[in-house]
Amino acid sequence: MASSLFRKPVPGSGCWEMAAGDCDVTMAPEPSGAGEADAEREAEIFKEQGNAFYLKKDYNEAFNYYTKAIDICPKNVSYYGNRAATLMMIGKFREALEDAQQAVRLDDTFVRGHLREGKCHLSLGNAMAAGRCFQKVLELETNSPQALTELKSAEAVLEYERIAEVGFDKGDFRKVVYYMDRALEFAPACHRFKILKAECLALLGRYPDAQSVASDILRMDSTNADALYVRGLCLYYEDCIEKAVQFFVQALRMAPDHEKARLACRNAKALRAKKEEGNRAFKEGSYDEAFELYSEALKIDPNNIKTNAKLYCNRGTVGSKLNKMQQAIEDCSSAIKLDDTYIKAYMRRAQCYMDTEQYEEAVRDYEKIYQTEKTKEHKQLLKNAQLELKKSKRKDYYKILGVDKNATEDEIKKAYRKRALMHHPDRHSSASPEVQKEEEKKFKEVGEAFSILSDPKKKARYDSGQDLDDDGMNSGDFDANNIFKAFFGSPGGFSFEASGPGNFFFQFG
Repeated sequence: MASSLFRKPVPGSGCWEMAAGDCDVTMAPEPSGAGEADAEREAEIFKEQGNAFYLKKDYNEAFNYYTKAIDICPKNVSYYGNRAATLMMIGKFREALEDAQQAVRLDDTFVRGHLREGKCHLSLGNAMAAGRCFQKVLELETNSPQALTELKSAEAVLEYERIAEVGFDKGDFRKVVYYMDRALEFAPACHRFKILKAECLALLGRYPDAQSVASDILRMDSTNADALYVRGLCLYYEDCIEKAVQFFVQALRMAPDHEKARLACRNAKALRAKKEEGNRAFKEGSYDEAFELYSEALKIDPNNIKTNAKLYCNRGTVGSKLNKMQQAIEDCSSAIKLDDTYIKAYMRRAQCYMDTEQYEEAVRDYEKIYQTEKTKEHKQLLKNAQLELKKSKRKDYYKILGVDKNATEDEIKKAYRKRALMHHPDRHSSASPEVQKEEEKKFKEVGEAFSILSDPKKKARYDSGQDLDDDGMNSGDFDANNIFKAFFGSPGGFSFEASGPGNFFFQFG
């Protein structure tokens, strides 16, 4: 047998380098007449010129001369064989396949023709047909090393296809990408493998990579429905729904029975409509309706990560309007889980944390926001959250007195009167030592709270989060009993007297 057809891969080309002996040198049959002999001699000259260009790796010129030889002698096996080899070198496997098939039709014992046909089938992703070709070679040339090697490659591709199909059905898209990459090492011109890889890249959120694969195919074949579908899928998953629909429609024009494009187009239109209905209800103040519409939209396509992140955030906004703060926080968290770069979701969740006085969580979210977008607004929001966190770690004097932070002076006085009487130690003199100790502590806290909130200057500093120890305003410099006596000792106030050791009675004036 002549030297093997494929020597080594050309780096980065997906093609195979071929040696000088790889050109077929089969001579034309003896001519039957002078004119025919001249034609065949001319064809041989063209073939030899093609071989020369082939050796120089000028495959386009080699192709031209082999074509001239074929035009003169269209039944010469070696001319088709050589042109097939040349086409393979420039990655035109489909055209090369036609020439290889024509060669073996002319001579079914042409081993190189069967090898080239098999290699073209394999490069185009038809591993089963490739296997048949390599089996034919083994029938003609038992134990052919190249045929055995190529047959193993074809079997490997079939196995990669099987694993990828199972992986796709299970939603294991990373596995599909891995095995399609391995299959494409043997089948670099297979659009089907590339499309499956691109679709899985899109489903994994790797949109630029998926777009790149689809665009490469469309540059070679602008009517490829599968590639149009993948382009639309990427746009759909990037929340560019209008443009996505256009690609799906175009794919369906090219292939009316393209089921995936049909389903994606239907989902895209349904998602767009439901989201717009929800937005309209929200703007009209129909929050319960908006909540339901966003919930329905979230059920349409779980794979649409970016759009669903926005839907969760929108529903979170509605939840906050309905005062369903925990629901709102959970929705914003779902949005962030889908898209951890979604600043709007962090902003909404941080505000919900602030509204529910979960200041540590709010600070974490605002820190993330400020690290991502260092704006004055975000810096101020972070400072506000940090201040509220600092304030929350001090005693809450408003809570101790049981009043709102906007309570008036009279409301603060009334609250003190009630709490001081409630917790005064003399009222609990007959209680257990533990209860007495706890009530005395509360009595002191009530007095401390009143001493701060009844003093406009101290109250202002407390409300602004400043330390009360600054400028000599030590909140601990007070006597709860003195405050009590000062408050209740005024005319018409309250006083208490001892009637015996350990016994007290309350007396209103």
